[in-house]
Amino acid sequence: MAGKALILIDIQKDYFPGGKWELHGIEQSSDNASRVLERARKDGDLVVHVHHEFQIDSPPFFEPGSDGASLHPKVEPKEGEFKVLKHNVNAFRETNLKALLDENNITDVTIVGDMSHMCIDAAARAAADFGYSVTVVEDACSSKDLDFNGETVPATEVHKAYMSALAFAYGNVVKTDEYLTKD
Repeated sequence: MAGKALILIDIQKDYFPGGKWELHGIEQSSDNASRVLERARKDGDLVVHVHHEFQIDSPPFFEPGSDGASLHPKVEPKEGEFKVLKHNVNAFRETNLKALLDENNITDVTIVGDMSHMCIDAAARAAADFGYSVTVVEDACSSKDLDFNGETVPATEVHKAYMSALAFAYGNVVKTDEYLTKD
């Protein structure tokens, strides 16, 4: 039987209304992430909460020790669940995430969280490159409007572009309801 893990990435207070870097659709995506988390707990899957803190002066968000860098209560870790602190976009870079997965014989990872176009994309690609079977629950992830060449690219389009690229070559990309009714 495959070892399964849920990796929740950067579902932190600064991304929510009133935070320093609010994401589009964060309330709905975090509600979906919470539903996926409930399922992982019920199924006895390994649960890993990844959170980001910047290591620069005057960070735009996720300042170490700040309330905004805290994990959101919707996905509060329970005893026995792992927490991984990262300082880079990729949750595998300079962290113990891969070692933690390997020590627990994990072969299949499910990824939820934020931001679709940064940390979700980086972690999903890295996980696939390391040989894990990857599922991204796309409506349990959020993004942000981006500016490129003087144009604003709406968050919904940014999100779709990244999810379509991941689905093309890096993993299975599904919606929450589909994920919860599988098996």
